[in-house]
Amino acid sequence: MNTKRLAVLFTMGLLCTMVLAQTKPYRVGTTTANFLEIGAESHGCAMGEAYVSVVRDLSSVYWNPAGLSYMTLHEVQFTYQPWIADIHFTHVGVAVVLPDYGTFAFSFTGLNYGRIPVTTMEMQEGTGESYSAMDIAASLSYARKLAQWFGFGASFKYVTSSIWHMRANAAAVDLGLLINTDFFSPDGKRENGLTIGMSISNYGTRMKYDGIDLLQPIDISLDENGNFKDVEGQFRLQSWELPLIFRVGISVIPLKTANHQLCLAVDALHPNNNSESINMGGEYGLILPGMAKFFLRAGYHGLFMNRSQYGITYGGGIHWALMNNRELKLNYAYKTMDILGNYSMFTIGMTF
Repeated sequence: MNTKRLAVLFTMGLLCTMVLAQTKPYRVGTTTANFLEIGAESHGCAMGEAYVSVVRDLSSVYWNPAGLSYMTLHEVQFTYQPWIADIHFTHVGVAVVLPDYGTFAFSFTGLNYGRIPVTTMEMQEGTGESYSAMDIAASLSYARKLAQWFGFGASFKYVTSSIWHMRANAAAVDLGLLINTDFFSPDGKRENGLTIGMSISNYGTRMKYDGIDLLQPIDISLDENGNFKDVEGQFRLQSWELPLIFRVGISVIPLKTANHQLCLAVDALHPNNNSESINMGGEYGLILPGMAKFFLRAGYHGLFMNRSQYGITYGGGIHWALMNNRELKLNYAYKTMDILGNYSMFTIGMTF
C-alpha cells in the first residue's frame, strides 16, 4: 500500500509541478510536422484528450503505446476529420494480439491539403497548374504486459512531409507505460482502480526540406555584363525538430456496476513548442450485457495553456456486441478550437 500511495502522490505532484515549472519563453512555431499533435481518435478527443491512462484499444498507437498490451482481441480502426480550408485528417490502423508474444500494430496517419492552384506575380489568377501538399506518418508498434498490473509499449515511426517538388523526412519513436493499482477501486480489482499512464511522443531526428524548388537563377554580379544571371543557386533551409510531447496522467473509475460505469481522467502535457497544460475529461457508460454499450463523453483541452486555441470537447459512442465477444465501435467527437472554428471527428472500428 505504501508503494501505491507513493506512486499516487508522485504523479499528483508531477501534474502540479509541470503546470507551474516553465518560466522560460515558449517555443511556439519552432517545430515542424505539427500534424503529429492532432488527436488520432474520437474517443480520446471527446474526453479533452485526457486519455494517456485510459486508452486500451488500437488508438494507443497515438496516445500511449502501452495501452496495446491490455488488448485481448485483434482490431481495425479508421478515423476521419474534415478540417479548415478543405484540409482532411485521416488515421487508419490494425492491431494483432499474440498472447504469448504481445501486441503488434501498424498505423498510418495523413493530413491532405488538397490541390492548390499555382499563381505568380504576373499570373495572379493562376497559371493553369496546381500542386499538392501532404504530411504522412507510418508507425509500427509493439506492446506487452510485463506483469498483470504493468504494461509497456513502443512505436517506431517514419514521418514525411511534401509540398510540390520538396520533401522532408524524419524517424521517431514513442514510448509509454501503464500501471494499474487497486487504489480507489470500487470493487477491489486492479483493472478498476487508479491507473497511472505516461508517454513520450515524437522523439526523433530533425526534418529538413529539400527539392528542386530551392534551385533558382541568381545573378552573382549585378554590376558586370555577362551570363552571371543564369548561374543556378540553391537556397539552404534549416532543419526543424519534431513536436516532442511528454504526457503523464491518472484516471479513476468511481462508479462500476453491471450496467453503469463512470471514468474520470486528468493529463498533464509538457511539449517542446508550447507551454505546459492540463487536459481533463470524463466518460459515462450505459452497458447492456450481450447487446451494446452507450457512452457520453466530455472534457476540456488545453487548460492553463498560454493563449490556448483549445477548449471544451464532447461526444459519444456506441459499441455493438457481435458474436464471439467481438464489437463494432462507432465514436464521435466535437472539438472547439477558437479562431480555427469547431470540428467533428468520426471513428469506426471493429474487434475480431
